[in-house]
Amino acid sequence: MNASRYVRRWLAVLCASLLAASVFAQAPRGLAARGATPAAFGRRCIPPGCVAPPSNIPDILSRRALPAGVPSAAAALGWPDGRIAALGATPELHHGLLEQSQPQVGQDGKDVVWIPTAESLVERILDMAKVTPQDYVIDLGSGDGRMVIAAARRGARALGIEYNPDMVRIAQDNAAHQGVSDKASFIKADLFESDFSQATVVTMFLLPDLNLKLRPRILGLKPGTRIVSNTFTMGEWLADETAAVSDGCTSWCTALMWVVPARVAGTWRLSRGELTLKQEFQLISGTLKSESGSSPIIGGVLRGDQIRFGVGTIQYAGRVMGNEIQGTVKSGGSEEAWTATRAGP
Repeated sequence: MNASRYVRRWLAVLCASLLAASVFAQAPRGLAARGATPAAFGRRCIPPGCVAPPSNIPDILSRRALPAGVPSAAAALGWPDGRIAALGATPELHHGLLEQSQPQVGQDGKDVVWIPTAESLVERILDMAKVTPQDYVIDLGSGDGRMVIAAARRGARALGIEYNPDMVRIAQDNAAHQGVSDKASFIKADLFESDFSQATVVTMFLLPDLNLKLRPRILGLKPGTRIVSNTFTMGEWLADETAAVSDGCTSWCTALMWVVPARVAGTWRLSRGELTLKQEFQLISGTLKSESGSSPIIGGVLRGDQIRFGVGTIQYAGRVMGNEIQGTVKSGGSEEAWTATRAGP
């Protein structure tokens, strides 16, 4: 081993050792279970082998002081985290150090404090959204990355948008440790300035005022996009589905899901007359004018691009495709196709 490699190796080991001291103080079984003992750290080495430290370690440390709160010894040196393993620390030890540097519940963020979503609720949220490998999931305010990582484990592409760069690094490390870095990615960005228009699923754990601030952009997403929030609402836009979990969750245990509705307000022409629709989020009302008169529509609702409403005993169902609706109409025991074309606002 040449002198420079020798110095680098011992610098990384010493940095890891300094961090590890707090590991044993806070969770004595954490690293011991992985084969590293307090005695070993007292010798400034990592099992199974020990060598004498270079004589100029104090001088090196004076130039490369370990910053407070760094996620790993490698990060202290400005190296990719994978380098620490090459310099003598095992992956298990490295992850043990990462576990001890996880963010604190309630720590300040740009817009909200950080409170992690319970793992059981994470899974329920993804179940509600019916996430599949064909989805692109974007988590707004991704924290330690748990939502993004869970989506990636289901085969979906997933992106976390997080303002805190330290949280981004922690999330990236967590994704790498769970082997999903190919599908889970994270960016340091302001969610209010970020483009999430390509998402098929958007998840978030934000305060109600932030949800309301985002709501106009969310309503502009492609119809059918699923939006799931931990606990907090979208004002008068009622959730399409709500679910709560109790196992493994003691607070903030409710998931609310909205499906972005198509925009149908306006006048539509169809063979039976003229349909005028008013829309309030996913709820629709209006009238159908025909030769026999004007009748109010009842039970009008949208779920993404799917529309349903009734006129008397006649039931309409269809799919909204921009300026056209195609579907079926049922009257008594008969069923036939119907089409409507947008005529005006």
